[in-house]
Amino acid sequence: MRVIQTSAITKNIREMCIEANHFLSDDMKAVLEEKVEEEKAPLGKQILNQLRENLQIAGEDMIPICQDTGMAVVFMEIGQEVHFEGGLLEDAVNEGVRQGYTEGFLRKSVVKDPLIRENTKDNTPAVIHYEMIAGDKVKITVAPKGFGSENMSRVFMLKPADGIEGVKKAVLTAVKDAGPNACPPMVVGVGIGGTFEKCALLAKKALTRDVNEHSAIPYVKEMEEELLDEINKTGIGPGGLGGSTTAFAVNINTYPTHIAGLPVAINICCHVNRHIARVI
Repeated sequence: MRVIQTSAITKNIREMCIEANHFLSDDMKAVLEEKVEEEKAPLGKQILNQLRENLQIAGEDMIPICQDTGMAVVFMEIGQEVHFEGGLLEDAVNEGVRQGYTEGFLRKSVVKDPLIRENTKDNTPAVIHYEMIAGDKVKITVAPKGFGSENMSRVFMLKPADGIEGVKKAVLTAVKDAGPNACPPMVVGVGIGGTFEKCALLAKKALTRDVNEHSAIPYVKEMEEELLDEINKTGIGPGGLGGSTTAFAVNINTYPTHIAGLPVAINICCHVNRHIARVI
């Protein structure tokens, strides 16, 4: 049994909230550079160059890469040989978010009640997803999620007979309906299977996968490539102003489901697709 102090969780999440909001992950930086060179539409190329310049200024001046610093989504993959000491794990996670957003001067966007709308003033609570895994390590993934793109997300409860073509149609419908509102170029996370809530979680976690990494399942990999091609043919383009770069990637996760259903969730993220992971 390995003992981890909850103070270590707080410290890491504090740092990760600040880092994720100021610097793009390496995979997102690489794909942006690639698309700047590939985009043929003059206005689309201009927008991509502006995004690249914004990224450079954010890093040099230590200001957020986007004014919407998001609601903190935290994935905790916890080895079953780990024991936490020093307080409740959930309290430690939220304290890390509180410190990161207040001490990092990040915008506080969370309201305590969804209808009364009083701001919590420290961006807590986070949305936390726990998963037990083998071993004595803890993997933390912090993914601040802005709501311009979050609001464009969809869940479709398809019939099994809809099959692969029905899934593709659902994804393309969600992307076309989102249009410029998701701040393209976007990353499209897709969850297929499970239940109503499981497919949404699959889609959310898909956004944290490296954009250059495809599913290990051959037919899913083919879907990812085909859907990316179809999305980029829509002409929505960077900033919704036209071009061939509407999406950087389509990441699909699947899970077993019931014989009577085919749940599909599409969780769209904007061009920054913030995520950072650490193992402690």
